[in-house]
Amino acid sequence: MDDLPPSPAQVPHRLLADPVFVRALQERDFTVVFAMTHEAGISFNRIAEACVLKSERVSQIARGTAAVTALATVERISGGLRIPGAFLGLAAQPWEDTAALSSESHHGEDDPMKRRQLLRGALAAGLTAPALAALTAARTDVDQTLSPDMPQDLADLEAAAESYGYGYHGQQPTRVLADLVTDFTTLRPLLTVPQPAPVRARLCRTAGQMAGMTAIVLHDLGSRRESRAWFSTAARAAAEPGDHQLHAWVLAREAMVPLNYGAPKAAAGLAERARHVAGHRPTAAATLAAAVAARAYALNHQSEQARAALEAADALMERLPESERSDTWLTYGEQKHHVHLSHAFTTLGDTRLAHVSQQRALELSAPTSTMTRTLLNIDAAACSHHDGDTEQACRRTVAALTALPADYRTGLVRRRALDLYEAIPAQHHRERAVRELRDVVAG
Repeated sequence: MDDLPPSPAQVPHRLLADPVFVRALQERDFTVVFAMTHEAGISFNRIAEACVLKSERVSQIARGTAAVTALATVERISGGLRIPGAFLGLAAQPWEDTAALSSESHHGEDDPMKRRQLLRGALAAGLTAPALAALTAARTDVDQTLSPDMPQDLADLEAAAESYGYGYHGQQPTRVLADLVTDFTTLRPLLTVPQPAPVRARLCRTAGQMAGMTAIVLHDLGSRRESRAWFSTAARAAAEPGDHQLHAWVLAREAMVPLNYGAPKAAAGLAERARHVAGHRPTAAATLAAAVAARAYALNHQSEQARAALEAADALMERLPESERSDTWLTYGEQKHHVHLSHAFTTLGDTRLAHVSQQRALELSAPTSTMTRTLLNIDAAACSHHDGDTEQACRRTVAALTALPADYRTGLVRRRALDLYEAIPAQHHRERAVRELRDVVAG
């Protein structure tokens, strides 16, 4: 909206790139938001004027003696401080300058190179509001066409999906995300052309795989809301032609979002749905679903169910065809199996078996598997804590985190390290090693 008057309290762009400020926005912690805005040189009176609040209430919120709970107030703060809606879990606001970026995602099918560069540039700053708007536009473009008719030659897109399945290969997650979403949007013109049912099924499968892998990257980056939306699109793409194994894979992968972010009961529910959809044949999806269910039950302190699911996963793994054992996101190899077992046994407190799986998984993990190797090291640290050596656990986790590039020190890795810190009894929080862990996780 060009005629929208400027806000008297627009936050500086540097604040929207500050991890502390961004985390406060995600959690709607307006005590931190208002305090940091004030520290940036914007008075409480200007904040109050811009957000249509009383000055006294603004200062109370900044001091932590009052809170913001009403959605209408959150929306007024978004508009008043010019904070893009995506930061606060809101829809894009009318004043947000995302039109050009969204337009490229909607209408730039004839120039994929330009769209790819645009997405890479937007994502270089992280999951900012314009970047999220572009991702959403790309997803909904295809999502809205998943029903009647469909495409032509899929060989290139199927090959692209297969290549993405090999993971990051040392690339920054945001770069992989930009490339994935660019190729995903090229499905749109194919999805609007009537085609025979077998071709439609192939295209749905490719769309489901690409949407699912996009969701995996977003999950790894810590963007749970966006990850779930992409998993939903992937599930629709798999369900339309009745591709049960792809649908089960999507559900099992989606279960890892609540699994890794503090909702094991929800994770177990999704994993069991995946097991039901996959059936009893030894497939990658069925094996993954059983392993994820085991981890969810372990986190939910249901050790009997966890061990039963582990037995099922092991039995399926023994019978899994070689064609489904490669080390990709879309299949289920021995390395991946031991990564899941490591976390399950660590959570169950079975450190002996956990160490066996950690060692085997590390042997099978490529040197470029940065995130996986870090998570395995954090599992090993958690085992040290369980066995009574909390200092060693903290030092090992700090070493693992500080060795990571900054792009990887967020999302899932940070969550797993935070889980370890929160498992340490409060009486140990003053110890040097524990404080070092707290500082690294907070940073």
